[in-house]
Amino acid sequence: MSRGGVRSFAALAETIGEKSTIDGASVTSIVPKAGQSRSAPLRDLVGNPRNPRDSLGNLDELASIVNHQLQPVVVVTKGAYQALYPDVAIDARWVVILGNRRLAAAHKFGRPELDIVIKDELAVDRATLLTAVIAENVDRSGFDVIEEARAVESLVGEYGSADAAAAHLHKSKTWVSQRRALLKLAPELQEATRSGELPIREARDLARVPLDEQRASWKQAQVDRGSHPAPETSADDSTGDNGRQSDDGRSEDRQTAAPSRSVGRALRRFDVDPGALAVALHAQIGDAGAKTLAAQLRKLVKQ
Repeated sequence: MSRGGVRSFAALAETIGEKSTIDGASVTSIVPKAGQSRSAPLRDLVGNPRNPRDSLGNLDELASIVNHQLQPVVVVTKGAYQALYPDVAIDARWVVILGNRRLAAAHKFGRPELDIVIKDELAVDRATLLTAVIAENVDRSGFDVIEEARAVESLVGEYGSADAAAAHLHKSKTWVSQRRALLKLAPELQEATRSGELPIREARDLARVPLDEQRASWKQAQVDRGSHPAPETSADDSTGDNGRQSDDGRSEDRQTAAPSRSVGRALRRFDVDPGALAVALHAQIGDAGAKTLAAQLRKLVKQ
């Protein structure tokens, strides 16, 4: 159990889902046609055991799921999933491919069922399935850059080349190369990158040298920053001399995108993922600002 009650995907996969029947009906008699939406009890759903995200993140932002679900989760059948991963034990009818956090939130906050869409076409091969999962998570709140790098590396392995992975993710070859390079960092430097303590630009530079040099350079950088703290990079500086951008548009001096970019992206997805906007705003204005904003919104709603 991690901080804040967050559970890993492995634990979720092991504890969710039971073999069951519905009034003696066979499984094939109750499965709707591909692409159709239906409601499924949580006992019939299990989280993707091979999800590239290490944790489910803070689920509190999804508490509203107990009352309404804006978007169905995407699942594949147990048979389709185990055809790809025969070594993985699945004790449920469907495996959630897109929407694992919603599944976990439904369990946490007491929603008994979820709307699902069955898309076995995503399970045509491992590469297609992994591409769908990565494409959903890239640039999302809570999907840190090292998780992203590991997922991209897995995809390169499935497709057989970095160029093919880049094409299927609709990313540049440089972006893929940058992410994969981060996996050459020493473990402690990877953790520092995940936390945002080590900026992506510096992490990428350190990844080019041997591990001992990485550690020595990082240790010296920490000492130097203790005497001369690095200045904050504002949104307006994200493309200037003090904050070069990586190939995908992220400021390399920050773990996440510039404030206007991250909030703007969340606004565009508000209808399907309102929690993302809350996370993006909270990241910019902090606890005190969030409380003030919540108070102002309550006033507006009452008017």
